[in-house]
Amino acid sequence: MADIFDDLAAEYRRLDAVLESLSPEQWSRPSDAEGWTVSDVVLHLVQTEEVITDPSIGEGTAFLASAETVDGMAADMVAAERGISPADLLARWRKAAFATPDALRAHPPGTRLSWVRTSLSPRTLATTRLAEHWAHSLDITVPLDIDYPDTARIRHIAWLAHRTLPYAFSVEGLPDAPVFCDLTAPDGTRWTFGDPSAPSRVTGPASDFCRVGARRLAPGRSGLTAEGPHAADALRVLRNYAA
Repeated sequence: MADIFDDLAAEYRRLDAVLESLSPEQWSRPSDAEGWTVSDVVLHLVQTEEVITDPSIGEGTAFLASAETVDGMAADMVAAERGISPADLLARWRKAAFATPDALRAHPPGTRLSWVRTSLSPRTLATTRLAEHWAHSLDITVPLDIDYPDTARIRHIAWLAHRTLPYAFSVEGLPDAPVFCDLTAPDGTRWTFGDPSAPSRVTGPASDFCRVGARRLAPGRSGLTAEGPHAADALRVLRNYAA
């Protein structure tokens, strides 16, 4: 795959172009993230990026592990700072987001960074940031009817979703099971993950696979096909994040 840090920077630039084009009224519109406006979504991205780039916040161990649930933590953080002007919010997001790729790239090999309730390599944390920004970009652009086509960068997201399937199975109390994924990229090429001899397989559009993992698309409404004893469960528990 292409360098994750370069692709993360490219995804940030693409979202930046969208945010720069928004009118004040659009910033206040409801997003596809339930209960949040477009401003709220960007504030959430700001806050989570600052955990990486602001030394006064640190790596986030206590900061992100304090709430009972991760979603509850995110909601509380947004509620505490809601009301920032779009101009100030965009400037703050740019400061944090544009520093993130190089900040993560600078860590020496073998580094583990605390994140939410686990520790990740800088490359995996960069992948989770790409996945989160991609999903929240959809939350912003879909209700505003702004074109945001998928790119080859979602291969990182599909890899993460497949890579974390054992954890996703365990969270649901299910036994780990090998699942082969044979996905069609946005440009029509083929992406595969896992052992082709696995008894369970998922096939179909990578775009749908990533949306299912982001909980933006129900498996039954996707173009994905699940075959074998554990493929349907894999789609049910699929998640584009590492914790």
